[in-house]
Amino acid sequence: MSVAVRQLENTVRDLLDGGKGLLAADESTGTITKRFEAVGVASTEDNRRAFRELMFSTDDVERWLGGVILYDETIRQSTSDGTPMPGALVQRGIVPGIKVDRGAMPLALSPGEKVTEGLDGLRGRFEEYRDLGARFAKWRAVVELGDGIPTRAALTANAHAMARYAALAQEAGLVPIVEPEAIMDGTQSIDRSAEVSGAMLRELFAQLTDQGVVLEGLLVKTNMVVSGYRGAQQAGPDEVAERTVQVLRRNVPAAVPGVVFLSGGQTDDQATRNLDAIARCGPHPWTVSFSYARALQGAAMQAWAGAPDDITDAQRIFRERVRLTAAANRGELDAA
Repeated sequence: MSVAVRQLENTVRDLLDGGKGLLAADESTGTITKRFEAVGVASTEDNRRAFRELMFSTDDVERWLGGVILYDETIRQSTSDGTPMPGALVQRGIVPGIKVDRGAMPLALSPGEKVTEGLDGLRGRFEEYRDLGARFAKWRAVVELGDGIPTRAALTANAHAMARYAALAQEAGLVPIVEPEAIMDGTQSIDRSAEVSGAMLRELFAQLTDQGVVLEGLLVKTNMVVSGYRGAQQAGPDEVAERTVQVLRRNVPAAVPGVVFLSGGQTDDQATRNLDAIARCGPHPWTVSFSYARALQGAAMQAWAGAPDDITDAQRIFRERVRLTAAANRGELDAA
C-alpha cells in the first residue's frame, strides 16, 4: 500500500471511527440566506460566521462528529478569538473538509435536468484548500425525477464530472466525498426512487473506475431510498431501511470504506428514525453514518435567530440533535 493511499484511509478512519458522523455546514451563501430569512436573520458575513462558530464550539460534539464540511467563505474565516476556523475544529479533534463544486446548472439540450459545475481550476483550488487545513472534500450532483428523467445523458454527465473531481482530490491528498443525490420531493413511489438511486450509483462507480479513483480512499454520500415526499403513500422506517440497504448492496462495492446519508427533505425525526432502522439492518460491508445539514442545524438556528443571548440555548439544542443522531447511527435511538 502506498503512503498516499494510507493517508487517505487514515482520514476516512478519523472521520467515521467510533460511530462518528459529519456535519454538513457547507451551504452556499444563497442557501443559508434563505434559511436565515426564514428565522428573521440578516445574512451578513458576520452572522454566517457567528452561527457556524456557535455549532463548532458546542460542548461535547467532538464525541459524535468526526468531520465538518465547510464552505469557501467559512474555511477562510476565524473564530471570535482569532483562531482560523479549520484550526478551531482540529483543536477539538474534528477533521475540516471543504465543498468544492460550484452548483448545479441546466444541462444543455436536456430540459429539466442539471449538471454540477466546478472542474475548471480545481487542481489549483485543491492545493489552496489543503494549505488552509482541509483533509477531505465534497462534490454534490443532483438528479431530478420526473417524466422521462433522469436521462442517460444526465446520469453520465454528472457521474463523469464527479469521478474527475474525485481523481483530482486524491491527487491532492484529500479524501473525496462523492454525493449523488436523487431529489425525493416528487410524488414517485419508493420503487421508482430505488430504481433511480441504483442507476445513479452504477454509473458513478463505472466512471470512478475509468478515472482510476482508489475506492478505499473515498466516501459516498447519498440519499436514503424513500417515497416521494409529495406522494400519497409514505414508506415507514423499516421499509426505507430495507430498500436503501438493498440498493447500496447491489451498487456500492465493498471496497468503499463508508456510506454517509444526507437528510434531504426529511424532518429531524424522520432522518433519525430512518438512520436508526438502517443501522439495525447491519452489519454492512461499509461503515454507515450520517452527513446531515438541516436535520442537525435547523432547530438550533431557529432558537438562535441571531440573538447573542440565545447562543446557550441554541447550543443545547444542537448538542442534543447531534447526540440523538449518533445514537440512531448505532441503532440505539429508542434507548437514547
